Amino acid sequence: MSNSTNVSSLKMVVSDLHTYYGDAHIIQGCSFEIGRECVGVLGRNGMGKTTLLRSIMGLTPPKSGSIKYGNTELIGKAPFEIAREGLGYVPQGRKLFPSLTVEEHLFLTYVRKDNPNHWTPQKVFDMFPEIDRRRKLSGTKLSGGEQQMLAIGRALVTNPSIILLDEPSEGLAPVANDRVIEICKELIQSGIAILLVEQNVHVAEAIIERLYIFDKGQIIHQSHASDFFDNKELRQKYLGI
Repeated sequence: MSNSTNVSSLKMVVSDLHTYYGDAHIIQGCSFEIGRECVGVLGRNGMGKTTLLRSIMGLTPPKSGSIKYGNTELIGKAPFEIAREGLGYVPQGRKLFPSLTVEEHLFLTYVRKDNPNHWTPQKVFDMFPEIDRRRKLSGTKLSGGEQQMLAIGRALVTNPSIILLDEPSEGLAPVANDRVIEICKELIQSGIAILLVEQNVHVAEAIIERLYIFDKGQIIHQSHASDFFDNKELRQKYLGI
């Protein structure tokens, strides 16, 4: 990608995506797009939302379809190549390494950029003083909320323009969920787009601008977040709340 490209203005466009686990057809013709915004992918458990994010990152390669970021086709690229294109990934369950300290997690994935405003490990510590005080501890020794900050920080130091967040509030106390909301809002204001998979409606409603409802590997509804959350019938129909 050219250095002159304004990555914050690019869209990621997913078209007719199909992903399988063996013979199981998990993602069935999914199409959507995300620009410089926070987009939510919502739906009940077991509908393929995590597989969708893994497909985008090349961790569970799609069998067919297209994922374009700007003019770049991501399908066929290795996960590290997709990360280099500007996609960051925060997996469900954080997936931290017991053998690495907080500091080592950040330096392991740090990608230096010429941009003076790029994310460095120190910038992450400045944003998350909670983990700065624990930088020499194993990442898995942190509280759940602190582990989530570290997982987000680990994605940030790859200097992405889009972050894929998979269930960031899972297993967290309400005060930690509020911190996740605060972090996401700061990232959006800084120009980073977010594709959010989230079961916690309070968290999703607080930050997403548009949403797609996912069911059995397909998008069955899309709307602006406010139109959806203000409509009791839609919430009950698609989320059972």
